[in-house]
Amino acid sequence: MTCCDLKCGLITGTVLGALIAVLGGILIPVGNMLIKNTVHKETVLENGTLAFETWTSVDIAIHRQFWLFDVQNADDVVSQGAKPVLVQKGPYTYKTRFIPKKNITFNDNYTVSFVLPAGAIFEPSMSVGTEEDIFTTLNLAVAGVYSLLGHKFANLLIQRSNSSLFQNRTVKELLWGYKDPMLGSMLGVFYPYNDTFDGPYTVFTGKDDINKVATIERWQGETSLSYWNDSYCNKINGTDGSSFHPFLDKKEPLFFFVSDICRSISAEYEGTVDLKGIDVYRYMLPPEALASPAENPDNQCFCTDPVITKNCTMAGLLDLTACRGAPVYISLPHFLYGSKDLVQGVIGLNPNFDEHSIFMDVEPITGFTMRFAKRLQLNMLYGPSDSIVILNKIKDYTIFPILWVNETAGLDDETADLFKKELIGRMELLEGFQIGLIVVGLILFASCLIGLIVVCMKPKNTKLPLVVK
Repeated sequence: MTCCDLKCGLITGTVLGALIAVLGGILIPVGNMLIKNTVHKETVLENGTLAFETWTSVDIAIHRQFWLFDVQNADDVVSQGAKPVLVQKGPYTYKTRFIPKKNITFNDNYTVSFVLPAGAIFEPSMSVGTEEDIFTTLNLAVAGVYSLLGHKFANLLIQRSNSSLFQNRTVKELLWGYKDPMLGSMLGVFYPYNDTFDGPYTVFTGKDDINKVATIERWQGETSLSYWNDSYCNKINGTDGSSFHPFLDKKEPLFFFVSDICRSISAEYEGTVDLKGIDVYRYMLPPEALASPAENPDNQCFCTDPVITKNCTMAGLLDLTACRGAPVYISLPHFLYGSKDLVQGVIGLNPNFDEHSIFMDVEPITGFTMRFAKRLQLNMLYGPSDSIVILNKIKDYTIFPILWVNETAGLDDETADLFKKELIGRMELLEGFQIGLIVVGLILFASCLIGLIVVCMKPKNTKLPLVVK
């Protein structure tokens, strides 16, 4: 090969390497745009998309685990005004959300409406006992009439039915209903539940604006609530928590509406965790969400009883009386993030962040919630009364925990493998191809350029004249 041929070959290699590297660089934004467009297409709630298939599916099991509190000193509470000594027992586990969404109707304004059927199936293998286990717990009817009726009339009802402050009930009765002797009607923490519906919901499909996908437009036909006498607290804000818009920003909180607690709430980014080989963002419910209005003024409109909440200085409690029509108070389990008065009002509670906090693990590219734990405690109130005989010895108001529930769902192995294959695998393949082009191009460019420099710097051979004497 002549010097000219070698130089031409090296110049060609240098140019080709540069072109390959530039092509790899150009493919990065092109590939990102391709991924973005594909994700946007697949996360719209319409027939044929991955999001719609996931949204309508009931393949991922959702369970509700219940821990019930058993009163150990019921007689002492009534006769001496002693603090209740509680022992929790659980979980008693039920499979829920196994019935698909019903009445799915697409509307002209890029929304879709539906209802969520409710049902619960007991899971013995995931429970510590049977539904017939008996607990000593607060008498729901007595607590109800104490808060809602005049005390003299309440005392008449209590004495006529020979009711007491506490009662013995099975797990099944307490959760799903029993005929109360004082009221003469069915009563239970979740009665009625089976064959009922949550909603109807109307949510945005994201067809016109992907950032609005799954965001609730209406619940029960209304764009806002009517429980809190304030537009801020009555706002229906965010999704139902099962999914969010794609390409999440860690700095932005996620808003979601929880019909169980009759309000919208937010969660903040806590960190990135690995879920079956998938990087997900963990969002936690911050302490400020249930802080007292003195610490978080946004919660002022959730304070409806200044007496019970000690002039709205009590943290960790949400009064649902206006929403549920019964004196029910919601908190985190064991009064996590609650005021000391709540925790110390009974004996036997031990708030624990890992066991009692609420979290969601959300895949940041698609916005799909891959795993969650919604933990809430249901409480009722009793207190002193001169007119109600069984409460004559009670010294102070007590927020009494009936039970707490952990509603959970997690990604199964099959779905995780499919997700990694269809999305993450393709993204990694595209990224590998892009990087490969850049690396190969740079290596070719550098090696040919170095070779060209060496050839050009090599001194030329000169022939000396032959001298014949």
